[in-house]
Amino acid sequence: MATMTIKDIARICGVSISTVSRAINNDPAINEKTRERIMQVVREFNYIPNNSARNLKMAESNTVALIVKGINNPFFQGMFPYFQKELVAAGCDYFLHTISGSADEVYVAEEIAKEKRLKGIILLGGTMDYPDVVLKRIHVPLVLCSVAGFGVNDPNGGSHVSSVSIDDEKEAHKVVSYLCDRGHRQIAMLTGVRGDTNVGMMRLRGYRRALEENGIAYDEDLVAFMDEKNQEYTEANGYQMMTRLLKGRKKFTAVFVIADRMAIGAYKAIYDAGLRIPDDISVVGFDGIELTRYMEPSMTTVIQPVQKMTESSVRLLMDQINGSTERKHLLYEAELHERDSVLDLNAVFPKAELLHA
Repeated sequence: MATMTIKDIARICGVSISTVSRAINNDPAINEKTRERIMQVVREFNYIPNNSARNLKMAESNTVALIVKGINNPFFQGMFPYFQKELVAAGCDYFLHTISGSADEVYVAEEIAKEKRLKGIILLGGTMDYPDVVLKRIHVPLVLCSVAGFGVNDPNGGSHVSSVSIDDEKEAHKVVSYLCDRGHRQIAMLTGVRGDTNVGMMRLRGYRRALEENGIAYDEDLVAFMDEKNQEYTEANGYQMMTRLLKGRKKFTAVFVIADRMAIGAYKAIYDAGLRIPDDISVVGFDGIELTRYMEPSMTTVIQPVQKMTESSVRLLMDQINGSTERKHLLYEAELHERDSVLDLNAVFPKAELLHA
């Protein structure tokens, strides 16, 4: 038989030339049965497309998907310009795909990888307790950025992906130790839902460990858990949780809030209760969003190294795209940035007799 052409394949299969082209180029929109029939004929006649670089022009993609869990989080929003800069410098286009807090991020990543021609995926936010066998279903290079616990709980795991994060437990321990060093003994906390596997759990562990090391008994009455029906790190949630603590029977001199947005709501709840920051209650947030600098008083918070984390995420993704089989899990140190929202009780009560009574 003469050299097979794409027109011959179309005629044998009873479809259009464009349909054959789409099947060869693995277009996800084409009917699966149609695709298989076409590919069977392609294999049978050992068809090799002419000018394959042109006919398969869509097979080579420069697009990276940035999947974000928690689009309204100012911390993540502050990372977008850095991601854009680094991906453009790497010669990549990118698109932003946002998902809700209750969505299954791995399922979403898997579906997007099937539907679109991607060079890779960066998954931003959420949690990750999926086994490697599940992650391997995502057949494009994948990097996890700021995903709770990944690379911390199991440093030897995750052979299919690389990750960039902070150690949430360690950083929370740093916050509570800081408060203890300043004479606080009754320290409350606003955290995630009870029993979650997200940042709330990691930071609660750090809180409890710091209390224990400072000889302070853990008191669940001083911990406000998020409502399971509203698992969002919002100002409204922070306000409600703080109000609940203030109406409780336990008194406290400081509160550690696991997200700056929630801490903003906590500020208002404290003021609405007729109390002052830091004179009556000291407040420490987490994330280091820009707004905390301009609050009254300016908020002490944990600042994550956003630029380093985004640069490393893109670099690790490019390493995978360029054929590296090594997977790395990078942990960065955050910075506890002191401002004006914490009162040093040691300066007010040198021996803290009243607080320890």
